Parts: sequence; structure tokens; C-alpha cells
Amino acid sequence: MAHRFHIHLITDRRQVRGDLSDAVAAAVRGGVDWVQVREKGSPALELYAAVRRILPVARAAGAGVLVNDRVDVALATGADGVHLAAKSLPPGVTRRLVGEMLLGVSVHGLAAAREAVGAGADYVTFGHVYPTASKPGLPPRGVRELARIVEGVDVPVLAVGGIDASNVGEVLAAGASGVAVISSILAAPDPEAAARELRAAVDGSRHRPGHPFPEPGGRKERYAG
Repeated sequence: MAHRFHIHLITDRRQVRGDLSDAVAAAVRGGVDWVQVREKGSPALELYAAVRRILPVARAAGAGVLVNDRVDVALATGADGVHLAAKSLPPGVTRRLVGEMLLGVSVHGLAAAREAVGAGADYVTFGHVYPTASKPGLPPRGVRELARIVEGVDVPVLAVGGIDASNVGEVLAAGASGVAVISSILAAPDPEAAARELRAAVDGSRHRPGHPFPEPGGRKERYAG
């Protein structure tokens, strides 16, 4: 399974029908590999509590947990890693703080991707690939630009933005190591069924990742092969 594509679930409690932890539990049962806890505007204590609730749920299913932006919360909870956004701490500074934790960075172009990798990022997330309600009014960057990013860096690249089971094959064909999604799972009436549908589409791809994504519990040493 070292060369399989990975599915990352990015949390957004505003899109959940009911309890966020229950939705995450359903998603990991459906085949999600990683949960990135991103709750914009939540104070540190609230985010800390959310991560603490999600960690045992995810790990019981073999999924990893990343914390978006808040390095302090990632360290305090013992999460598997941290994911940085444009206004987060610089990747180089974060790498010194988190040690061997998995470190990801959101990028919107090749120059930023190369800079992040040079500063210590283990992977980058590129998007938005397709139109998405999360980025209203902003044109999508498209699959061709995704392919440029994949070719231009030597770490895993995740695709994000408007991705679901109907179009995931296209981004995997571009060399992405997996996908990051929000609404296609969390906003679905049945998050577990939605995750299973996406998992089946991902696993049914005849392509292979440009760079294998590390399994939960590992970091750079899992890239080999």
C-alpha cells in the first residue's frame, strides 16, 4: 500500500449536520487517511478540545491527525503534524519547532511550492483546482497547473478545491499524491457513504502518485519506494 493515494479530510463544523466528531468518525470509517483539523476563528482552548476529541476517533481507524495553522495546539495535543496556510508561521520556523512532525504547506503556485519545500515542508497542498464555494469569485487554477507543481517539486502534492468522486481521476492522472476535501464529505447527508464513494474512485485509479504520501505515524522515511 506504499503507493496508494491518500484522502485528507479538512474539517469545517459549519458544514456538518450534527456533531463534528461524529462526522469525522464516519469519514474515517469510510476510508479517509488523514484528518486536518481546521476551525477558523476558534480560540486555542476550543481547538485544543476539538483535536483531543478527534485524535482517538481517527487513530482507532488508523488515520492521522494534522492541525491547521496552530503549531501550539498541534504540539500540545500530540497530533501527527501541522499544516500551514499563507498567514501561518513560516515553514522554516515551524520545522524547528515541530521537529519530526509531518509538516504541510498550502501553496498557489510553483515558486511558493519550491520555497516551502526548501524550508522543510514534507508535502504541499495545491489549489483550488476546480471551482469551489470555499473560494467564491476566484478562478480555479486547474489541472494543468497542478501537473506543473507535481513536476516541479520532489515531495507529495495534494490537490484541493472542488474535488469529488466525479473528477478525482483527473487530478490523480496529473500526478497528485492524493486529495484534500471538505464539503464532498462533510456536507453530504451520509459522510461515511460519501467517503466510501471517494475512496472507491481513488483506489480505482490506474495511475500512481508522483511521490508516495507517508502513512500515518511516519514522515520522510515513509517516502521511499
